[in-house]
Amino acid sequence: MSGGSGPVLVTGGAGFIGANLADRLATDGHDVVVFDALARPGVERNLAWLEARHPRRVTAVIGDIRDEKAVDKVVRDATAVFHLAAQVAVTTSLVDPVGDFEVNVRGTVNLLEALRRQDLRTPLVFASTNKVYGDLADLPLEIVDDCHLPRDRSARLNGVDELRPLDFHTPYGCSKGAADQYVLDYARSFDLPTCVLRMSCIYGPRQMGTEDQGWVAHFLIRALAGQPITIYGDGRQVRDILYVADAVEAYVSAWRRIEAVKGRAFNLGGGPANAVSLRLLLGHIEQLIGRSVALSFEDWRPGDQRYYVSDAGAARRALNLDEPVAWRDGVARLTAWLREEAAAPPPAAALAEAVS
Repeated sequence: MSGGSGPVLVTGGAGFIGANLADRLATDGHDVVVFDALARPGVERNLAWLEARHPRRVTAVIGDIRDEKAVDKVVRDATAVFHLAAQVAVTTSLVDPVGDFEVNVRGTVNLLEALRRQDLRTPLVFASTNKVYGDLADLPLEIVDDCHLPRDRSARLNGVDELRPLDFHTPYGCSKGAADQYVLDYARSFDLPTCVLRMSCIYGPRQMGTEDQGWVAHFLIRALAGQPITIYGDGRQVRDILYVADAVEAYVSAWRRIEAVKGRAFNLGGGPANAVSLRLLLGHIEQLIGRSVALSFEDWRPGDQRYYVSDAGAARRALNLDEPVAWRDGVARLTAWLREEAAAPPPAAALAEAVS
């Protein structure tokens, strides 16, 4: 493969997907540099977990993707780059559009430019989002079994594919969409081997879900604690959810096949077989925990999609991916992990930091 002779770089590597990806890479025998600003509450625990599991493989560099000098330094000799560092919440982007732009657009360009200057053709795989397709308001929907579903049979059976026109909504959609396009264009303009994965809802262990991002884990965390959950909209909105191990496999496979998939964007999600409404997921959670969950409802939030399901067929074919974990099995696994995590003491590194 192209790239330097050093470790694999994971920006945002202390985050949910980044930590799972770094763990997989280190388990496979790669040296990994985790570059993270530790801006999201709770990610220090992910980093401590990684360092405890892979003390000889994982190196942490605390830094900000907006810092051009820090980025230049950390990409030096990298064998490959997985770019997951981002501002991840639509709500935050509406409060601070400039900050959202600086992290998601300027940070991505900083990284691309650092790689271009090295002239080593270092592979880069970028974490994009289904929000690049906008709110899909032009897609006629109907309510079926407490779910918003497309009237069109083909759309209902297959989901949204990569031919869907881009339509950026909210500052977050604009910033992630712009970064998505920069990554693709650096393959065209500068022959950098880049690939984009437009993710739907990823869930699984090490997810610190909040009301603004990571809603599957957020629902479970609140439900297990006996706390009420606020639903924005009517709860019939539908998403396809993908277990994190399946997402990680797609990232690793994109790296392995980077010359074949260079300059391409793929939708990545659980697909129609793993499409659930919020109401359906909450009903399943109630069955898992054996009690009801108190709900309240608020207005729809800007840019909310009433329906989004990925047609991930192109990714499965190009990246040779297996069928994903069924959503009920995956949610049960996440429930078990959250219960174990709540009962476990923090890793030794986190304890040392707390008392220092």
